[in-house]
Amino acid sequence: MNLFKTPRYLHWMYPRRTWGFSLPKNAVFLTFDDGPNPILTPWILDLLQEKGIKATFFCVGNNILTYPALFERIKAEGHQVANHTMQHEKGTKTPWKAYRQSILETENLVENKLFRPPYGRLSMHLSAKLAKEYKIIMWSWLSYDFDTRVSIDKILSNARKQIRSGQILVLHDNDRFEARVKELLPQLLAVIQEKNLEFELISS
Repeated sequence: MNLFKTPRYLHWMYPRRTWGFSLPKNAVFLTFDDGPNPILTPWILDLLQEKGIKATFFCVGNNILTYPALFERIKAEGHQVANHTMQHEKGTKTPWKAYRQSILETENLVENKLFRPPYGRLSMHLSAKLAKEYKIIMWSWLSYDFDTRVSIDKILSNARKQIRSGQILVLHDNDRFEARVKELLPQLLAVIQEKNLEFELISS
């Protein structure tokens, strides 16, 4: 079963993590994980610029170092950047000291305390420790842009039914999912705008 919308029980189980926001206006938070990527990120930035939309990019530190000009473009065009570890490490598999160092190194690059764990995976122990210093940003709605078993039509159908104001939406600027993202993103943005929702940045 594909859980597009994050179950409410996870919000209760992990209250130190941010799953969404209460807003005075109708808006959602569009986010991208895994970049910057020289194949897909420029296309995403071009589309967002065309539509006048701002997004939050959870960047992998090694990708920032490899593609610094692309990272600077993200910032220059008014998007938010945030921490997604140096090498996309899984928080349930990586020892605390190594994981902490990875986050610290990436923090020095993004220069804020916004953090999203790769795969959404963090042990309770790590979550408690990190929440003392970082704003751990999860999501309210998962696009399944990475899963070819889920049709684009099904994703869009769920978007129409489930996306609401205050939700954090996740896609990926990862070239492994290039064809899917290029097919999905323009249609998803149209669905969101048809619902009279604006786009907000996650503030640091």
